Amino acid sequence: MKRILIMMFALSVMAGNIQAQERELTKEEKKAMQEKLDSLMFDEAVKAINAKDFTLEADQVVFKYGQTAYVTSNTNFVSVNGEHAVVQVAFNIPVAGPNGLGGITVEGKMSSYEVKTDRKGNVYLTMNVMGTGISARLDISMAKGTNRATVNISPNFNSNRLTLNGVVLPSQRSNVFKGSSL
Repeated sequence: MKRILIMMFALSVMAGNIQAQERELTKEEKKAMQEKLDSLMFDEAVKAINAKDFTLEADQVVFKYGQTAYVTSNTNFVSVNGEHAVVQVAFNIPVAGPNGLGGITVEGKMSSYEVKTDRKGNVYLTMNVMGTGISARLDISMAKGTNRATVNISPNFNSNRLTLNGVVLPSQRSNVFKGSSL
């Protein structure tokens, strides 16, 4: 009889532990986990920026006068690999465009690469990209604690400014499709 009572007690303790492990996370626990994940993604993005080996995959394009368009992140990006940079935009339209994806792809050499961090921990990157189809200044800003970033593309020969919003990833984790360049 004692054995049966001991076994029942042990089973009830084990069942209580299993239920405690399967319980739903509280709102605060979920928020803390998300903040930790965002912080790790931020650190990874900063390392990639400092190594000059990153891709900003954009999911939103903002045009000169504030009109916005949501786009696919694997065809809209800014990529840096050493001294080489690629800027590509592709819109979901039936016309193929110069790059075959409904937009334009330009490649060039990068210069004046400068990374700064302000007192709050926000990261700012400025660089110039010069190539056959591009001559522009790129200003990237990324808030501390997240890998979400904004890149302002300012062409040197006209005022057709363009802004891309997206996430910064190391190049090896990026999944982009590059169209035909100019």
